[in-house]
Amino acid sequence: MNDAARLKVFLVDDEPLAIKRLSSLLRETEQVEVVGTETDPAAALARLSAESLRGNLDALFLDIQMPEMSGFELLARLNWQPVVVFTTAFDEYALRAFEVNSIDYLLKPVERLQLERALNKLERLSSAPPAPDFRQVVEQLAAAMQPSRLQPPTRIASRVGERVRFIELTQITHFFAHDKLTYAATGEGNHVIDRSITELEQELFPSSFIRIHRAILLNADFVDEVRSWFGGRWVVRLKDGKRSELTVARDRVKELRDKLGF
Repeated sequence: MNDAARLKVFLVDDEPLAIKRLSSLLRETEQVEVVGTETDPAAALARLSAESLRGNLDALFLDIQMPEMSGFELLARLNWQPVVVFTTAFDEYALRAFEVNSIDYLLKPVERLQLERALNKLERLSSAPPAPDFRQVVEQLAAAMQPSRLQPPTRIASRVGERVRFIELTQITHFFAHDKLTYAATGEGNHVIDRSITELEQELFPSSFIRIHRAILLNADFVDEVRSWFGGRWVVRLKDGKRSELTVARDRVKELRDKLGF
């Protein structure tokens, strides 16, 4: 496919790992030109408001759950209506009813088959995109994005080559991101997980897990003790055999105290 025929898309997600994965999958299709990416929703809003993008963008791939400004809030502030493909870690059945008009979704972690489905839909819409009541559809989507009443999973998969191991959540002391990968830490060691920390936080809500740092999701059941540290931060010591210590970001201290009840 020549460059002129490629769909021009812009990606917004606060997780760099999610941006990298989606960019790679999109480029592999050879149907798409990624014209820009942003992990900061405020910066994304500024770039998307520019006239140069407004008339030359076929679709916006947009994360819903982002700090400070959600995907819905970004759209509400945008001065034009792009064709949107939402990316989300929420249950796909809650969203199936909203595959209408110019709105689609991809369930994280994004897989090639669902990406192909979304791209095929975008190609059909590119010649004559419809004009839905955009505000109404976004309001419906916002209502569907309320925390699920379903129980969180009890185990999570870790893939190593062709082998998939299922790890009980009760054995995981914490999840952490390092060097563009996410790991589940257990007494046996660290296991690679095909999820970002943000996706895990959403998937495991409500449960014993709590975000204590941009790169750490802690299992509160393994907390042995906490102590204050300099700069308004705290340190958590785990009852994991190694007496591991994790730093709690200053803006996460109150949430941790509320979770632990002290």
